[in-house]
Amino acid sequence: MYKCLQDAVLHGEINPSSQGKRIILPSSFTGGARYMIQNYQDAMAICKWVGYPDLFITFTFNPKWPEIRRFVENRDLNPEDRPDILARVFKIKLDRLIKDLRDNQIFIKVKAVIYTFEFQKRGLPHAHILLFLHECDKYPTAADIDQIISAEIPDELANPVYYKAVHNFMMHGPCGSARKSSLCMQSGRCTKHFSERFVESTTIDEEGYPVCRRRDNGRTIKKDGIDLDSRYVVPHNRFLLLKYDAHINVEWCNQSRSIKYLFKYINKGNDRVTAAFSQSMQEEDSSNIDEINIEPPVERLSFHLPNEQNVIFSDDDPIDDVSNRPSVQESMFLSWFKTNKTFPEARELTYAEFPLKFVWKKQLKRWEKRRASVFSIGRIFFVPPGTGELYYLILLFNVIKGPESYDDLKRINNHSHLTFREACDALGLLDDDKEYGCHKGSK
Repeated sequence: MYKCLQDAVLHGEINPSSQGKRIILPSSFTGGARYMIQNYQDAMAICKWVGYPDLFITFTFNPKWPEIRRFVENRDLNPEDRPDILARVFKIKLDRLIKDLRDNQIFIKVKAVIYTFEFQKRGLPHAHILLFLHECDKYPTAADIDQIISAEIPDELANPVYYKAVHNFMMHGPCGSARKSSLCMQSGRCTKHFSERFVESTTIDEEGYPVCRRRDNGRTIKKDGIDLDSRYVVPHNRFLLLKYDAHINVEWCNQSRSIKYLFKYINKGNDRVTAAFSQSMQEEDSSNIDEINIEPPVERLSFHLPNEQNVIFSDDDPIDDVSNRPSVQESMFLSWFKTNKTFPEARELTYAEFPLKFVWKKQLKRWEKRRASVFSIGRIFFVPPGTGELYYLILLFNVIKGPESYDDLKRINNHSHLTFREACDALGLLDDDKEYGCHKGSK
């Protein structure tokens, strides 16, 4: 087949430049570059509302769970023969884990949770979870961290069940000088940064990360014929490890880079599940046990310059019919203006704050007041300064509340300006002459 095509090109029967066409994958294509960027920006909008995440948890499927073994052994199967059953069991346990983290206050008071999971290339589900703690618990002491995270081998005689769980799920290696051929080894070093060093007590380093306690107490666990000490223990929570009988890595992070890692790490292939975000049900003013469970949690707010809203039509639609459609004059952004005219409380919100009190009805193309005790987090699409007036429009509706028209956005202190840039300048939104000149030249 390739030879036939090659001959056709050589004889001029096919023009290579005329074959095929460029396809741009939209952000709705799961796993694409734009998909990753949009989800990352959604997650950063969550950070803006609730702060940086505090705990990063990795939950890995255990094919030896009793439910799995009972099912496959009765049918003379291997676990990998029934990926549907593996996924169902993992989803049940993940839902239970999220409920424990969010509602049962295992890690003090959790304000919000964001999680996502993938199916690893060998077919096992694998979840990543970020916990956002309440403001009063965001800066724990070393003693507080010791209550949450353990990175030591327990006493086998005093805690035989716990010791076995650490042996089965939470030991890394052997690697390093003991086994240089380990998969985690690159250029003579472990990519997971094992082994760690012995530390008598937990401390917080200069970047705010905890250095977990790993005492040199002589306890070891034999893996593949090699004795490993506490320097090879993966940080974990004892309660979760014993309850879920699986690998559950718990790390204190409190950094925005965790969000970036979350969405970057899972976008290696095309098999995944969309992230979910939820508010804790234990809030003091909660009156509904399912107060918030939003998927996705972020309302992406579109906008446009006057008479530049998107219009969708087919190739064979008469242009007059298209231009006379009522929907041509409708958009999320224009509906925001209309809603500000109708509801006094709407005029107390900026565009980004609007989803807190109003919900966008896509089919009706209008904003309506929220009747339930739920909300979304608004996120305005990013636009670079080089877009000129569109960029200045964003600067304005990020600070001006309740405008009823484009003219209202350009009216500053009862003085109407000709452009959005001039209105920004009147509000002092342009830092200095250098920035002003840069934006001016990029129009």
